[in-house]
Amino acid sequence: IFESDALKVKNFGIWLRYDSRSGTHNMYKEYRETTRAAAVETCYQDMAARHRARFSSVQIIRVATVKASDVRRPYIQQLIQPNLKFPLPHRVQRPATKAARSLLIAQRPSTFY
Repeated sequence: IFESDALKVKNFGIWLRYDSRSGTHNMYKEYRETTRAAAVETCYQDMAARHRARFSSVQIIRVATVKASDVRRPYIQQLIQPNLKFPLPHRVQRPATKAARSLLIAQRPSTFY
């Protein structure tokens, strides 16, 4: 499948049907991926992990690109925010060279900024 913009992260909605031990279920799931193929692959992995559904028991009905305003799932909505930041809470200052390193230090490092 050829993607027009394969380097841009997009939201994908996937409608699927799968057979579990108790019956057949319909489901809608959302993923953030760069391509449709990657979103489908993630869906298969997710179904195997969360529902123990094998590849042969999952039927993909439809895959569509979803606009940011139309995203339904909160775990995808939290990743769409324009000012999203991933803080690095435990940073250890390392010396620039081995000669600048001291063997004994009088105080513990401050790692929380």
